[in-house]
Amino acid sequence: MNLLKLPENEKEDFDFEKEDDYPEEEVVLEDLRARSRRVRPEAVMGIVAAIAAVLLIVVLVLSLPYMSRDEDPETAKEQYIRQTEPKEEVILEPTISKTEPENPTIPPDRNPYGRYDFQYNRHNYLLLQNVNSSPGVDVSAHQGDIDWAAVKDSGIEFAIIRLGYRGYGSGKLVEDEYAKKNLKEAREAGLKIGAYFFSQALNIKETDEEIQFMLNMLADVDLDMPLVLDWEIPDPDARTKNMDARTLTDIQLHFCGQMKKMGYQPMVYFNWHQSENLYYLSELEDYPFWLALYQDRMTYPWKVEMWQWTSSGRVPGIRGNVDINVFMPH
Repeated sequence: MNLLKLPENEKEDFDFEKEDDYPEEEVVLEDLRARSRRVRPEAVMGIVAAIAAVLLIVVLVLSLPYMSRDEDPETAKEQYIRQTEPKEEVILEPTISKTEPENPTIPPDRNPYGRYDFQYNRHNYLLLQNVNSSPGVDVSAHQGDIDWAAVKDSGIEFAIIRLGYRGYGSGKLVEDEYAKKNLKEAREAGLKIGAYFFSQALNIKETDEEIQFMLNMLADVDLDMPLVLDWEIPDPDARTKNMDARTLTDIQLHFCGQMKKMGYQPMVYFNWHQSENLYYLSELEDYPFWLALYQDRMTYPWKVEMWQWTSSGRVPGIRGNVDINVFMPH
């Protein structure tokens, strides 16, 4: 077969371009490609900073509902109780003389009731035998929404309701978010009601601030149970950690005196340790005492009118644990 041959001068028109036909243009293109693939360090840092800022905002927004709780002394108290609660039941016994008391923090009036004077009733609440007494709860926002009709039907007769607290770090006064609701609905359910404020006061001035806070909360509320300044050291780093017995006794004397003048029935709340180390109880005898002692046998040697005998009680209408008390007015 004969192939058609083109003239040499026409053949050149069909040659493909060689790689080195345009060397300068190729260098420029490669340089542009390299630059496009290269990311500047400043740009990387900017992107990382933007992502971190977005994550921080998300964390802050999600934390808003819990920020006030971090300052709640009742939260710290509950955490401490869980951490220190013994695995087996321990019955506290008096470590002081049962004859003439020499310790000035000890009130002279002895407890007329002993370990076997309290028995569980059919609702599983502790009551005095053959003596007038009544079971009740003390509640705060930690119990959430409460079905007060169910609480009443279970045999509970009264409720001591938290009005608010002072932050144990900042000292800020905070209203309990469920206080007004609980005061209203517990009354409507037919329960007797009292109230308390979780105090972190360091002096009389701060006590007056807390008194005014309570009065504002109770402006349209009638109480038929005691009004209490619940003063405690809820955390080792709390602002109240260095309190002394003289100052704290004066704070309670001032609070109780002011409340009594205004027609309320004040009451002094304490646990066994506080009664022996942070109060001159003999100076507070004009007011009833509320003891926190988590056991079902009464071993405290001195007279009290209310006993908070558990912090992990169960009551129909209340989700989770709740403090249960027995009230035995003298």
